Amino acid sequence: MLAAMATSVYSCRETTQEKTEDALESIGEDIETNAKEAGEKIEAGAEKVVKEIDEEVHNTDDVNGEEAADDLN
Repeated sequence: MLAAMATSVYSCRETTQEKTEDALESIGEDIETNAKEAGEKIEAGAEKVVKEIDEEVHNTDDVNGEEAADDLN
């Protein structure tokens, strides 16, 4: 009976460890996915900033297809 209890406890511990490892792996995957998405959004924002700066430098900035008023001065 003692051997059966020891086997049962060991089995439960092993199952708990596997579930914990699975949960940690899932968390890691979520972090990786979210970090990638955040990086893509940051990159897209940086590209917009570069475009806006380039438009300002070359006086090609427009608003709704018309040259911005501040570029006319």
